[in-house]
Amino acid sequence: MAQTSRSLSQNIREKLLTFQENEITEHHIYKRLAQAIDSPENSRILNDIAEDELRHYHDWREYTQQDVEPVRWRIWKYYTISRIFGFTFGIKLMERGEEGAQENYAALQDVIAEASRIAEEENSHEDALIAMLDEERLRYTGSIVLGLNDALVELTGALAGLTLALQDTDLIALTGSITGIAAALSMGASEYLSTRTEDSTKHPVRASLYTGGAYLMTVILLILPYLLLDNYFVCLACALLAAVAIIGLFNYYVAVAKDEPFKERFLEMAGLSFGVALFSFFIGFVIRRFLGIDA
Repeated sequence: MAQTSRSLSQNIREKLLTFQENEITEHHIYKRLAQAIDSPENSRILNDIAEDELRHYHDWREYTQQDVEPVRWRIWKYYTISRIFGFTFGIKLMERGEEGAQENYAALQDVIAEASRIAEEENSHEDALIAMLDEERLRYTGSIVLGLNDALVELTGALAGLTLALQDTDLIALTGSITGIAAALSMGASEYLSTRTEDSTKHPVRASLYTGGAYLMTVILLILPYLLLDNYFVCLACALLAAVAIIGLFNYYVAVAKDEPFKERFLEMAGLSFGVALFSFFIGFVIRRFLGIDA
């Protein structure tokens, strides 16, 4: 041991106690998730990571000679997020929050010999184990993207055109709902047939449910303003804001869970949706003028 507890500076000692707190907290998070997951293989991987975290906790304790309690609210926070949004998303979100800790480990290697080894394990072993996790909802991300993308592009365009052409919130909501529900069923059926013909591990029925479900949820959120508000232009603005929120939240989820770039995907989906909406709004204006319907 390069340093004893008494010879550590106060600054380094405080850092080590923070590291201990992080390690024991993450140990409990991984342990709880391992017990809650049905897949034996995923449970084994999470238990392996939990044991790594516990070992790192004891490594730091050798220097501080002090026990540290886990942060209970963080355990609850990441466990809850993982149960709602999927354990892969929860784990990677947590690891993102701890990226700075690995750099701090490496910065202590001149003072504490073990710091370099622990930093290496944090960077390689745990990352490799996390990469082995297999979660169903991530295997169907493509199907969800298909449903969301089509619903956002088609329905924002349709609502923009209907808003100017009909100028009646009840009629717009009725027409948009019929169009959206029919399209959701159609998309689900198309995804079922497409998945059946592909050489894929995805189950056709599940793929169709993910696609149709994503489409239908998007339809509900975009139509909702027309059911609650009276001004159709305000309704359109709310629908477009809802579209931006859906695009942002989903792309953030994918960026974290699958380590993909956020900005490019977000701008691409938002550009397509708003481009079609603007064009459809223009078409609605032209049709209204062509048919001689006054505002």
